[in-house]
This record gives sequence, structure tokens and C-alpha cells, in this order.
Amino acid sequence: MGKTVITLKTQYDNLSKGEKKIADFILRDPAAAVSLYITDLAQKCGASEATIVRFCKKLGFDGYQGLKLALASEGETRNLSENISPSDSAADIFRKICDDIYCSLEKTKKALSPEALEKCCEAIAKADKILIFGLGNSASVAVDAAHKLLRLGLDAHAYTDNHMQAIAAAHTTAKSVVIGVSHSGKSKDVVDAMRLAQARGAITVAMTNHSKSPIDSASDLILETVADETNYRILGLSSRIAQLAIVDAIYSCLVCRLKGADERIAETESALSQKKY
Repeated sequence: MGKTVITLKTQYDNLSKGEKKIADFILRDPAAAVSLYITDLAQKCGASEATIVRFCKKLGFDGYQGLKLALASEGETRNLSENISPSDSAADIFRKICDDIYCSLEKTKKALSPEALEKCCEAIAKADKILIFGLGNSASVAVDAAHKLLRLGLDAHAYTDNHMQAIAAAHTTAKSVVIGVSHSGKSKDVVDAMRLAQARGAITVAMTNHSKSPIDSASDLILETVADETNYRILGLSSRIAQLAIVDAIYSCLVCRLKGADERIAETESALSQKKY
């Protein structure tokens, strides 16, 4: 996939309604745009030539000709939302997955609230215990978050069973932080457990996709990801990697701010040193 199409995908949400019509046309068939005059593209997209010029400048080009040259130089460009097909080589599949992940991370950077991330780190640093809830595909993210926080000497636990989530939530206090991981934001058990913890005074944090969902009402803070999951994303790779990136950011922030973090990390490494050859 060419750089221009990737840029177009990551900038899509910032485009006007008319500009999105142009973007949709190019994403469907980038090669077609290369052979069209600006008047032809305007007619096909139902947009004015002035809108096309503004569109091109938003992507960093001086005008339509610059966009055409970039698309032509990048050769065969495939649609980002295209599914993996049986005819794809292993290298093709790897490339499609990397491009999809790249776009998700770029869009997540724009959607993630700096204030919510900052408050989440502050709350975790002050908490007496941190509970992370995740089911199904989100379970691995919950486990990874608990693992990283535990390495810092924090009292962190991942719960990937719906009964255990309810039990743990029932024993939270105002000093607890509960993080619910759910891409859809509609995982009933996770949302219910977070509501229970919220009612007990715990600070609740949702790690979910950028859209309105039930988990929002159960959360004091929302850490949003953006991932366009396509049909071949049975395991939701893009959403999970975006969530893991947020977990890493939280961990790194705490390493920098927690008093004695270096010593705790050293103690963890010492305890693990005998586990390796």
C-alpha cells in the first residue's frame, strides 16, 4: 500500500463531507484517479474543482497534479479495507496487516484524550489496588496490563472470568482503580462489573473503541482507540495492538513518575534472573 493512501486513510475523519466523497473514490480505485483530469474527478465525485484542490492540500500536495503523481509513483495501491484473499502471498498478508495496524495507531493518537490518559496514570499511582477486566479477545490486554503494573510492585490483578470480575468489583473501594477493556464497549459482564465498582466509589476507566457504547456510562475516564476491523480481523489485531500501545504508555509514564520505580524494576528482574539460562 502506498504512503499516499495510508495518509488519506489516517486523515479521513478530518475531511469535510465533500472531501470524503473524493477520498472514497480514490480509496476504491487509486489507479482510476491517476488517469482522470480534475474536471472528470469532480464530476464523478459530485464535488467542485475547488474542493478537490483543498482536499489535495490537506494531504500535503500543492494541487491535484501532485496527488496524481504520488499515486502513480506508488504503483499498485490496494484498498485498506480490502479483505485478505486466498490468492495473497504471505508477504501480501503481512503488508496488509501492517498497514491496517499503522492506520489504527495513527488514528488512535488523534482520538485518545491526553487529559484522560494523564488522570488515569495519576489514579493508578495513588491506588491501593488496580483491577483490569477483559473477556475474549480483550483478555490478553488485561493480562498484559496487570503484568506490567505488577512488575512495578503495584497491586494489580487481571480478571478474565465474568464471575471473578463481579466478585472482585464487589470488594473495591474509593482507593481502587478498575480498568475495563472492551473494543465494542458492549461486553455486558465487563460493563456490569464496572458499574458495581463505580457504585462502590472506585475510579473506573474504559479502554474502548471511539464510539458511543454502554461502557461509557460506567466509566469515569475513557481511553479511546480507533480500529477499522475488517472481515479477516477475526481476532481484532488492530484494536488489540492499539490497546496494548496505551498500556505501554501508562506503564512508561508510571516508570518515570513513581518514586522507587527503578528499584522495584530491579527487584523484579532479580527475582526472574534464575528463570533464564
